[in-house]
Amino acid sequence: MADIIIQLLSLFSTIFYLLVLARIVMSFIQVDRYHPVVNLIYQLTEPILAPIRNILPQVGMFDFSPMVAIILVELFVRVLATLVKSLF
Repeated sequence: MADIIIQLLSLFSTIFYLLVLARIVMSFIQVDRYHPVVNLIYQLTEPILAPIRNILPQVGMFDFSPMVAIILVELFVRVLATLVKSLF
């Protein structure tokens, strides 16, 4: 049971990483913001990136919120995985 939960957490982390990576790539190339796939990626990542962006100080034109979000999600998944292992 614990292995399944840990695998699901890992899957969530990987999907989030790929979504954020796609968003970073889209910020460097010109994409149609109203395309359904682009809109979906923004809708899935913005609830996590926006609060981080509000807390971080702005450093020129660079947005470090994706990097911080990836680190925080990875830490969160590792803590949950350790907790699941200890409970089961």
